Amino acid sequence: MIRDIVVPRMTVPEGACDTHVHVYRKGAPTIPNAIAAPEEEDVARYRAMRDDLGLARAVIVQPTAYGTDNSVTADGIRALGRRDTRGVAVVDDQVSDIILRDLTDAGFCGARFQMLAGGIIPWDQLDRIAARVNTCGWHVQLQLDGHDLPDREAQILAWPGQIVIDHIGKFLEPVAPDHPAFQCLLRLIDTGRVWVKLSAPYEVSRVGQPRYSDVSALACALVAHAPDRMLWASNWPHIKTTPRPNDRKMLQLLQDWAPDASLQRRILCENPQKVYGFEPAFTDA
Repeated sequence: MIRDIVVPRMTVPEGACDTHVHVYRKGAPTIPNAIAAPEEEDVARYRAMRDDLGLARAVIVQPTAYGTDNSVTADGIRALGRRDTRGVAVVDDQVSDIILRDLTDAGFCGARFQMLAGGIIPWDQLDRIAARVNTCGWHVQLQLDGHDLPDREAQILAWPGQIVIDHIGKFLEPVAPDHPAFQCLLRLIDTGRVWVKLSAPYEVSRVGQPRYSDVSALACALVAHAPDRMLWASNWPHIKTTPRPNDRKMLQLLQDWAPDASLQRRILCENPQKVYGFEPAFTDA
């Protein structure tokens, strides 16, 4: 029988940011054939979880179920507070300058490219969208099967501005750190424009809890390679995962991936400030 591992509660630095959460509103219209019918996960519930973990800031990512209607996400930014919250929108290549301006004013700073099931924006639009949102100072956030990175490397490199890649590369079948697709991810990071979210190992791990060692090996390799390009995220509320992971244990995994407190502060505080434009929040002891 596998026993859980008790680890000391991590000291969370001031100004720590959760860079990937979703919020939903009961009754909000969804796109046809949405793969995840959203339940009611209101901001108050997320705030309680965030406060319990000692986090201070959040990035709300538009769920695929709402398509390009970013209003629920915008409401979430407003409810959590514009100063400490940012948003990542879903827009198509026909989005108007007025809508981009309004979304920027509402706290959005990125465009989501979800290239797995549920995503509605096709690959042939991504280049145009990346160019459009770059004029607003936005980054692009990419989720794909990491195995596809070598085939998409040239296209990704052609996008202007900053690029954030979700969930440790989201290798749907976990690979070893010496795998060519993971090495491609490292090359992308080495451009200085690519960031990776250390998040959601439970979505692809074949080993499972408590350590998710197959995916954790990749997270450790990423931190060792480029700690200045790593972000952390809860992926709350884990709507397609049963049973749902324990959020505190997900945060505690960062102690495995980045054991040094200074690295943890960099990943949780300093790096999100650079990507999402937060003001410095921590004070030196």
